[in-house]
Amino acid sequence: MAAFPFEIAATDGAARTGVLKTARGDIRTPAFMPVGTAATVKALTVDQVASTGADIILGNTYHLMLRPGAERVSRLGGLHRFMRWEKPILTDSGGFQVMSLSNIAKVTEEAVTFASHIDGSRHVLSPERSVEIQADLLGSDIVMQLDECVAWPAEETRAAEALRLSARWGVRCKAAFGEREHQALFGIQQGSTLEALRRESAERLVEIGFDGYAIGGLAVGEGHEAMCEVLDYAPGLLPADRPRYLMGVGKPIDLVEAVARGVDMFDCVLPTRSGRHGQAWTWNGPINLKNARFAEDDTPLDETSDCPASRDYSKAYLHHLVKAEEILGQVLLSWHNIAHFQALTAAMRAAIAEGRFEAFRRDFRAAQRTG
Repeated sequence: MAAFPFEIAATDGAARTGVLKTARGDIRTPAFMPVGTAATVKALTVDQVASTGADIILGNTYHLMLRPGAERVSRLGGLHRFMRWEKPILTDSGGFQVMSLSNIAKVTEEAVTFASHIDGSRHVLSPERSVEIQADLLGSDIVMQLDECVAWPAEETRAAEALRLSARWGVRCKAAFGEREHQALFGIQQGSTLEALRRESAERLVEIGFDGYAIGGLAVGEGHEAMCEVLDYAPGLLPADRPRYLMGVGKPIDLVEAVARGVDMFDCVLPTRSGRHGQAWTWNGPINLKNARFAEDDTPLDETSDCPASRDYSKAYLHHLVKAEEILGQVLLSWHNIAHFQALTAAMRAAIAEGRFEAFRRDFRAAQRTG
């Protein structure tokens, strides 16, 4: 039996809406998880993040183990207490960093050995150590198995090697995790853009048995259309009664298209990264507040929003802050973007529950094209 009950309230085609019930609170799905890489969602307080409607955030094992150190976070009461976030936290395993830091990392059957990007110190991350850091030291609610993610394009033999290593590591993560009442362990499907490999990966993961299942190895250079082609079949290979989490995705259109194909959970650095660079996401697509056309635009980003950053500040003021390189501009745009992504998932939940998701999807795509 899974650690956290997952109740699907309604479906509309392949799209689903429901609730993942955790000890620290309910996660409404589809759900977008703001990324708090280093125990902070960049530029925002936890109160600002919570005010957007976020039910869960993501922390990064790799970065936290290097700074301030997982043992230190543990001594200070765990990640929730350390950063003052009382709702659920999902931590990634460090597997993505294996790919992104491959020039200074060595992958063996036993573990990943890598040099810190901070000071060059050497570290070893095994499946067991990844679980220990996430579950025992950080106190994560949802723990991700350690996996090996390969960049796109990947040779079939290379992608097969990575998924099989990930599956063997999944067995070790499951053994290290054991039986826990208030924490969950998710497995990660790999296989690049190859359906046969995705199927093999899913079969191996289901045989091991996890509380939830992630779709990894996408948003790594393959592009939106190729990603959607994989999502045409990949979610359906995973158990229908458990949450499906698409890792590292993405733009609003990516979320809508993935939900249409049966995905329940997402994370991405895009909202805050965009905000720090003067970009705001709107119902008509992204806009660049650096653009001179906003210099005397007295309208807010979204007058219908409950978020103060979206509703109470003019585009002209935000343009001024961005051009003047004032920190407040980064704060307000990051806050707005997180709020917009939460509004998008809320709108999808409502559309699915009311049986009008395809109409929502069609209208959303049309608005993005004209934005």
